[in-house]
Amino acid sequence: MSFTAIFGGTFNPFHNGHYEMLKALNNCDKVSKILIMPDKIPPHKSVDELASDIDRLNMCKLVAEDFNKSEVCDIEFKRQGKSYTYDTVKLLKQLYPNDNLAFVCGGDMLVYFDKWYKANELMKMLPFFVFSRTSTNNQDFLVCIERFRNMGMQIFLMDNEIPNISSTDFREELSSDLLPEKVYNYIKERGLYGV
Repeated sequence: MSFTAIFGGTFNPFHNGHYEMLKALNNCDKVSKILIMPDKIPPHKSVDELASDIDRLNMCKLVAEDFNKSEVCDIEFKRQGKSYTYDTVKLLKQLYPNDNLAFVCGGDMLVYFDKWYKANELMKMLPFFVFSRTSTNNQDFLVCIERFRNMGMQIFLMDNEIPNISSTDFREELSSDLLPEKVYNYIKERGLYGV
């Protein structure tokens, strides 16, 4: 069985950690399509310097060009209110009735999955492709995976460990080393984040 992977995030901006996850998904035999989906209003964090919807969408489109399985999904921008994954998955199941949907999740987010909106329902709605990060406590991460599997979550643990980069790191350091080159060039051309 192959899956359409939902790869959501604020992507403010799209950094090399995101890029490595995308590359791994694109090379995964279990994944036939990847929906890169920028969030409208992330419920789990306060974003002090959020680029416009169109700029974040354009950065995602630039990256999607590098991967044959990728396309950008803008449904979150067409909705009102906060971007709860549960609501988004329900909508995507209606829009892609013939696809086997799966959700992409970093290990840092999985550790807090209990706090997600309607987490118990969400974990049984679709499988999860989970990545560990270099900053993730490996023992806590594995215990967390085992616990959620026992609760009914189907988890595919990806082999690739993702570098500990965040969009906040870039906004504080403004280092081109943290981003795909075409994303950095776009930011520079548009004068985003004070670059």
